[in-house]
Amino acid sequence: MFERFTRGARATVKGAVAQAERAGAASVTEEHLLLALLEQDGSRASFALASLGLPRRRASLEAAFTEARRRGGLTRADTEALAEIGIDIGAVVSRVEGAHGEGALAAGRTDRRWWSGHRPFTPGAKSVLERSLRIVLGRGDRSIGEEHLLLALTATPGTTADVLAEHGASYATVHRALYGPEADGQGHAKAG
Repeated sequence: MFERFTRGARATVKGAVAQAERAGAASVTEEHLLLALLEQDGSRASFALASLGLPRRRASLEAAFTEARRRGGLTRADTEALAEIGIDIGAVVSRVEGAHGEGALAAGRTDRRWWSGHRPFTPGAKSVLERSLRIVLGRGDRSIGEEHLLLALTATPGTTADVLAEHGASYATVHRALYGPEADGQGHAKAG
């Protein structure tokens, strides 16, 4: 699949690996893919991100990811569903952190493979890459670009899509920013 990636999409994937290395993470996540996209310039995705105001709200995005890690990676929908049956995730997190220290529910930041320099992609990050290929095929495009990675990040259920939506970047808003208001679900201009 990597052979179908544009130069910019390859740079984004390599940037995600660099993001994981800087963070001391054992694996590359969807969050790292998004942060790498935020560092890209001159691409269709970077223009869409800028039009949605995400680069200037990077600190807010990172804070939302930090909070999601504190919740053990639970999405807002998970947290709300648990609240409906009487489970207060905030209280659970507070108790666990009180007993085991701040960030106790966050996924481990390192593992034994770290020394090798190889950082595998999490299942969620792999899912984003696979979804980007499905988006390309659905649109009839020839290669996977940064814009397809961005759409896949918004379309893949999980914390990253939730954080993006909280910051005004849902699949629909990103799609409009990329292809304009006249594009249908496949990105083609509607006949009028």
